[in-house]
Amino acid sequence: MAAYNKAVIKSVDMSDVMQQDAVDVAKEAVSRNVIERDIATYIKAEFDHKYSHTWHCVVNQNYGSYVTYEARHFIYFMLGHLSVLLFKAG
Repeated sequence: MAAYNKAVIKSVDMSDVMQQDAVDVAKEAVSRNVIERDIATYIKAEFDHKYSHTWHCVVNQNYGSYVTYEARHFIYFMLGHLSVLLFKAG
């Protein structure tokens, strides 16, 4: 679990408070789940609940992406070996 203690933010357009919440929710998701899909589902559900719909989340070890998102609602970070992409659109 120690590998998941430090988040490295790669790209962000989000308030500091929301950034910290994203990292905290991701850490909680990793502590509760093993499968990447389940981690992403947990993060999305928490952000839909806390910050209103419609959030999208991708969690995996290796992928590329290019997304359109609502301003101030995007973060991409590493948590251990996992990449987390979280954004609001729609």
